[in-house]
Amino acid sequence: MPQPEGAELEAVRARRKDLRDKYLQAPADRAPTTVQGVHHIALICKDVEETIRFYQEVLGFPLVELVENRDYAGSSHFFFDIGAGNLLGFFDFPGHDHPAFSETIGAVQHLALSTSPEEFEKAKARLDAAGIEYLGPDRGVDNSLYIRDPNGVGLEFYREELGRFEGEPLLG
Repeated sequence: MPQPEGAELEAVRARRKDLRDKYLQAPADRAPTTVQGVHHIALICKDVEETIRFYQEVLGFPLVELVENRDYAGSSHFFFDIGAGNLLGFFDFPGHDHPAFSETIGAVQHLALSTSPEEFEKAKARLDAAGIEYLGPDRGVDNSLYIRDPNGVGLEFYREELGRFEGEPLLG
């Protein structure tokens, strides 16, 4: 995808600065959030077994539940433990033909998953062993690697503590 350059890039950067100045509050001035956190993220898969095998066997995320979707007969709803009390959920919709992933408005660009340095290296080794291609950490961002799951979902393994970005705390 083409990136802005020249005057267009400067305008984008100026707009970002304006938004930061207008909306970003110092930690001491921020109101507390109104929710407890992410219960689960729900995504759509094309093949239940393929998705389970990828997440549980390749990535090491334990499957913790597999039930029928409560509002679509025949559809499966299943969950993986992704740590810190968070779940990654999937649905399938038998009989529906869904288009392939597209990076567009409203789509999930990627899920960034916090990992320790040790687990980061283990993830790379598992991906290498499974023959799964990834981007990074060879592109100037040495603490991230990016993959796509069998459904096209983007995942980032981010070697950073929860609530921090590039070493800086985001949460007070």
